[in-house]
Amino acid sequence: MSYSALIVGATGIVGQNLAARLVADGWVVHGLARRPRQAGRGAIPIAADLLDAEGLRTALAGIRPSHIYFCSWMRMATEAENCRVNGAMVRNVFAALPAPGLIRHAALTTGLKHYLGPFEAYAQGGGVQTPFREDMPRLPIANFYYDQEDALFEAASRHGFSWSVHRPSTIIGHAVGNAMNMGSTLAVYASLCRETGRPFVFPGSPNQWHGLTDVTDARQLARHLHWAGTTAAAQNQDFNIVNGDVFRWKWLWPDLATWFGIEAAPYPEAALSLDEMLAEDSRLWTTMAARHGLAEPDIHRVASAWHTDADLGRPVECVTDMSKSRRAGFTDYQYTPDSFFDLFARLRSERLIP
Repeated sequence: MSYSALIVGATGIVGQNLAARLVADGWVVHGLARRPRQAGRGAIPIAADLLDAEGLRTALAGIRPSHIYFCSWMRMATEAENCRVNGAMVRNVFAALPAPGLIRHAALTTGLKHYLGPFEAYAQGGGVQTPFREDMPRLPIANFYYDQEDALFEAASRHGFSWSVHRPSTIIGHAVGNAMNMGSTLAVYASLCRETGRPFVFPGSPNQWHGLTDVTDARQLARHLHWAGTTAAAQNQDFNIVNGDVFRWKWLWPDLATWFGIEAAPYPEAALSLDEMLAEDSRLWTTMAARHGLAEPDIHRVASAWHTDADLGRPVECVTDMSKSRRAGFTDYQYTPDSFFDLFARLRSERLIP
């Protein structure tokens, strides 16, 4: 059976890795983004703004995909605006496609904010319980993930295709210019510490340092998305997706330091702000880029410290249950240290870090 995919947000950390996975499996892949030059090797680029309904309709006029993958979001000033804008982006895509009745499956990637709440109320209120399970009810607060889900469910009901929702933890993977990229951010931080002799101190909360947590390799997520789109048991289901192991930062952090040839500093037993620590380093990174012949002199293209602060600053440990996927047949596993080390090696090989 032949498949064709439209990846919405093809230049992001999810979209790029998904495109590579589908192209390798012989799919015809269209990569939609505002600037789709980095949509992934083998993907057919489509340039459009998801909030420009007419422009989107023109861009998608000749596209009749069997599968749609939503891997995009836009950060706004308030959660109310997040809901309005990100829900509209999903609805606009379905409205713009010339033959939505030909869609077989559509998948939406969200994340643990489904359980933790949006950034402006992130993990607050003391009601967070782990492990996160798909049968937990929605939180009684505004959350743009819920608006995106509702837009997906409505379109699926109207046009008769199956759907899946995928909830990764913090995603570790390769994508330059991505707004949510802890792996690259920590690589930049470690490189700066090695260059300047600063202490490589864990900037997160005591709960994260001492407690259990998990992450999602972008390659693992791509495999999960591919599986759900072609497996009957995964139709019309929401799934958590993580690597399949758990770890504590207090034992992983020294291993990250060793990879960069530096020592891990003692943990101060209090959260710091990596965003503040890197705030004045734009010029230093530009200088380092020139000295080491790096491909990207703009630190903001390779690091997103604000988002890493949110993930590492969680006031609770984060453990995500994968039983639902396992019982439905998805058994892939990814060793978490290798998620980081593979990424670091690729960043170095592409001259993105020294």
